[in-house]
Amino acid sequence: MSKITLTSLNKMKKEGRKIACLTAYDASFARIIDEAGMDITLVGDSLGMVIQGSESTLKVSMRDMIYHTRIVSDVSKHAFIISDMPFMSYATPAQALGNAARLVAEGGAEMVKLEGGAQFAETIKLLAEHGIPVCAHLGFTPQSINKLGGYKVQGKDQDTARQIARDALLLEAVGADMLVLECVPADLGAEITARLKIPVIGIGAGVDCDGQVLVIYDLIGITPRQARFSKNFLETSASVQAAIKKYIREVRNSEFPGEDHRF
Repeated sequence: MSKITLTSLNKMKKEGRKIACLTAYDASFARIIDEAGMDITLVGDSLGMVIQGSESTLKVSMRDMIYHTRIVSDVSKHAFIISDMPFMSYATPAQALGNAARLVAEGGAEMVKLEGGAQFAETIKLLAEHGIPVCAHLGFTPQSINKLGGYKVQGKDQDTARQIARDALLLEAVGADMLVLECVPADLGAEITARLKIPVIGIGAGVDCDGQVLVIYDLIGITPRQARFSKNFLETSASVQAAIKKYIREVRNSEFPGEDHRF
């Protein structure tokens, strides 16, 4: 298998081929995911919950993200590697540039992901100007859980939906190379995907996004609570490897997410 690059992902978007993405935090899962043919491996700050046992992502540090990103990138030969910038690691553009550079140089990330809309336009522009690919993250943003008042679908009313769409277009214009869209109505996911030239990866955003991402522990059914947008692929598979390949196949064929996994 050839190495997936940002050019590869943009070509998939243009040709209408679905992109499969899954989280990994350690060498064992990263290797299995890579060998299965995953397009993107995301080293998510979700490790705060699934690895560290916290209630949210807020306690995850830059040290944590660099450590786990390095482990994953060291064994990944095929998948494109994205790493989350943790809570308050990009409060100013200058701070964001320094921390993003560390994730790339020390962690081996090929792209960094940060949460938030128009308020981070200057930050994304600065990173792009310094050659650091950026994935924006809109809709439900886990680092803002205290502000949002819990895990809630975003963009259900017309005003909020319009704001999310405006933010998506703005962040693309200032240099974002990809967008993760989380927990929004499926019709909003479809609209934003159609309007953007960059790949849009959905999680609880409907089947019409350019690709899908799940947390590996949700995919194999070992998290305490299964979110509506996720699916236990191990339940109908003989092994973890088979479950991951089934996920990739269902994403590619637009079978996942189904009606039961959308808002």
